Amino acid sequence: MATDAAVVHQDISNGGSAWEGGKEPFKASYGKLMMWYFLLSDAFTFSGFLIAYGTLRFSMPTWPVPDFVFSTFPGMSGPAPLIFVTVMTFILIMSSVTMVRAVQEGHRENKQGVVKWMLFTVIGGAMFLGCQAWEWTTLIVKEHMTVTENPFGTHTENGTYLEGDGHYIEAGDTFVAGESYLIHKHDGEWAKLKYQTESGEVKRQELGPRAFGALFFFITGFHGFHVLSGVVFLLIIMINAASGLYEKRKNGYEMVEKIGLYWHFVDLVWVFVFLVFYLL
Repeated sequence: MATDAAVVHQDISNGGSAWEGGKEPFKASYGKLMMWYFLLSDAFTFSGFLIAYGTLRFSMPTWPVPDFVFSTFPGMSGPAPLIFVTVMTFILIMSSVTMVRAVQEGHRENKQGVVKWMLFTVIGGAMFLGCQAWEWTTLIVKEHMTVTENPFGTHTENGTYLEGDGHYIEAGDTFVAGESYLIHKHDGEWAKLKYQTESGEVKRQELGPRAFGALFFFITGFHGFHVLSGVVFLLIIMINAASGLYEKRKNGYEMVEKIGLYWHFVDLVWVFVFLVFYLL
């Protein structure tokens, strides 16, 4: 008993309290710690999706070539491989930079700076969503790609076309294994062109692997949902910051820092999605 009393007395004399309880782990508040737990679980989810994509990608004999699939750009008639998605990526990365600035201004208790930089972040997120909507519209309406049908593929053998669709392919055009192709739809029907292999066998082009369209729309859509959710939360927190709610708390705008963690995570996930879908 005497020893216990001496320990308690020593703690109080060092400025502590006998009733203060446990300290914050890793010097992080409860809210930030919970955000880290959520981001960790979400990272496992995205990892599972991307691993599934990679497994199917390398188990298929033919797979769409990204340079061929993602080669459109608004206002341009010629091919522009991966230019549009590069612009999308740049916009999202810059929105992460503006989010950093918002957090920095929050640590300085600068309300106007927080609101300004969060507004730029919201604009960046909205621009990214607009770009993704245009990309999806182009693939669905113009290229007729859906979750169940994929017109993109690659040749697995050398050959010569025996007929054409009058727009992109003519009879007599030759191709080699590994080249990309796009099957077009006319009056609701796929124009599966006839071709002759080097051995003289006559065949018809088949649609590309169905899994590509399903995985593309699901994974990019899942990420887009995260971006949309982030934009909504950013707007709410920005309005709260402008009203002076966080200024009264004098905690360095911790709520802004928490939504910043989420936004950086969304940006980081897009880097991996960009790598897997658009570069491999």
